[in-house]
Amino acid sequence: MSEVTSWQVNDGIAVLTIDNPPVNAISASVRSALVDGIARASHDPDVKSLVIACAGRTFFAGADLKEFGKPSVQPFLTEVVDTIEASVKPVVAAIHGTALGGGLEIAMACHYRVAVPTAKLGMPEVKLALMPGARGTQHLPRLVGVERALEIIALGDPVLATAAAEMGLVDKLADGDLLAEAIAIARRVASAPPRRTRDLVAQPVPDAVYADFAARNARKFRGFDAPSAIIASVRAATELPFEEGAMREREIFLKLREGPQNAAMRHVFFAEREAAKVPEIDGVEPRAVAKVGVIGAGTMGSGIAIAVLNAGLPVTLFERDSAALDRGVTKIQSTLEANVRAGRMAREKADAALASLRPVLAIEELADCDLVIEAAFETMEVKQAIFSQLDLVIKQGAVLATNTSYLDVDAIAAMTKRPQDVVGLHFFSPANIMKLLEIVRGKATAPDVLATALAVAKRIGKVPVVSGNAYGFIGNRMLAVRRREAEAMVVEGASPQQVDLVLERFGFPMGPFRMGDLAGLDLGWSAEISTGSTVRERLCEAGRRGQKTKAGFYDYDEAMKPQPSSIAEDLIAHFARDTGITRRSFTGDEILDRLLWPMVDEGAQLLAEGIAQRTSDIDTVWLNGYGWPVWTGGPMFHARQTGIAEVCRRLEALGIQPSEALRNL
Repeated sequence: MSEVTSWQVNDGIAVLTIDNPPVNAISASVRSALVDGIARASHDPDVKSLVIACAGRTFFAGADLKEFGKPSVQPFLTEVVDTIEASVKPVVAAIHGTALGGGLEIAMACHYRVAVPTAKLGMPEVKLALMPGARGTQHLPRLVGVERALEIIALGDPVLATAAAEMGLVDKLADGDLLAEAIAIARRVASAPPRRTRDLVAQPVPDAVYADFAARNARKFRGFDAPSAIIASVRAATELPFEEGAMREREIFLKLREGPQNAAMRHVFFAEREAAKVPEIDGVEPRAVAKVGVIGAGTMGSGIAIAVLNAGLPVTLFERDSAALDRGVTKIQSTLEANVRAGRMAREKADAALASLRPVLAIEELADCDLVIEAAFETMEVKQAIFSQLDLVIKQGAVLATNTSYLDVDAIAAMTKRPQDVVGLHFFSPANIMKLLEIVRGKATAPDVLATALAVAKRIGKVPVVSGNAYGFIGNRMLAVRRREAEAMVVEGASPQQVDLVLERFGFPMGPFRMGDLAGLDLGWSAEISTGSTVRERLCEAGRRGQKTKAGFYDYDEAMKPQPSSIAEDLIAHFARDTGITRRSFTGDEILDRLLWPMVDEGAQLLAEGIAQRTSDIDTVWLNGYGWPVWTGGPMFHARQTGIAEVCRRLEALGIQPSEALRNL
């Protein structure tokens, strides 16, 4: 037996307890311990049955992250599962905390399963572009049926033990002491032959069941290889004998594991965890935040308030205009109510959140807040005026944050006598839903202020990425490059719908022109200073400002469905004539190269300038804030997979000289 186990035998019942903190990850030593435990029980005449349990806060919570991407080490998980299932003496799994991925595969290989009611069981492999590979797609349909198995495996969300018991995945819920209940079951079945999951029959279902499941989830599955592979493997459980189905599962699993999507998703998994790490603030304690102030009750301000309230923090919401304040409060109320109706939030939690919202019309009411987030109109004059006031009324030691998409955080901080307390918090709309939070570090931002921003981001459920202070920070600076190239191509002869379609086929939910129309083409534009020197300005001057006017690069009907616009096309063609540009046709490959690779070049420059800490941070920004297709791993990862030398070659073919920063990658 290994150092991760303990072994006890009492009155014929052996208890093998695995202790591999913090989450009993299924490392090589754990796998060996399980195989050894089965062998020990089999050869000990005093042992009549065996309980497998875990110490600490959870049952096996999944694979060992340290083994990700490395060659497999024996015994493989398939060997462990087969060894447990083949045991000549009954084996009982005692489940608490979580049984996820390989942890659930181990539990299903046991002959009986007992769980505490609060335990969660699931197979999240699909979220790494994988599927279970150790009999999971063969065992689960035999226990719960095809339809439930498809939901659990292909959607990847865990189920509570109470639901698992109802569907047959768990044999008994522990009313009291889990280990005592498991031992009682082990004693009761000690003289019975093992009840092996593989011997159950997975009932066939009509082909329509698989087709309907795929159709219902088409939007979630779009672009991913794993869901169709999972469906095929689950189907094999109903059509093939167990051994053949297991071989089919393994064949499909290995193909996914060696595929590009799994590599990309592993990258994404670790990139999000790395993004929250800032070496220079290791060990720095964040400031205490017990009360948050939000300035501005518009779309962004109310969204930020909802995100903070959902995390259990009280919010003081300030707006100068009473009607605007009322609209913001109504928006917050309706969103919380919608969450309750949809089952995303308990009624008690929604009521508590609303009770901790304090709408105010005087900025002085924010005085005792520990963190104030300004979400006012995106102009330097407005934000500087607000921060001048905040400096006078907010208590010393409070963190002052500006939610800005492009503006100079240092110039805003300079309006205070405490620039060390100022940080940028760039939320993405809708702020209560979008995961990304760009944390912008000014030149004077104190280490504990940065630590506080990261701690708050975690508390409100955001994926934080730290950026240096530069125009557009990480995401919008790269977005500006893509927009420049997209607009240049339509002037040169491509149509907006052609450009959008290329990017949407690549995997984005929306192309640049549909996105521009949705956001509003007049963001940052005003008639007073318009020069008509860009196609976007020409459209705004013509009253085509996007969906808000039902006309932009596209025309829109009442349902806001975009239609190609001959008026927009004429405006673009006229602009091309005015600027002396000869129009031509474009191929899809040329459009895609011109949309993606100049962005990547800009990302390399952000890295070289120190605005981004690491290339994976850039990927995290684009994956969580801009809809970059997750199965490609993000712009910088996608470029590395393509080959940086090849990216440089394609840029040169477009007539664009790659930067030294890109070549240095």
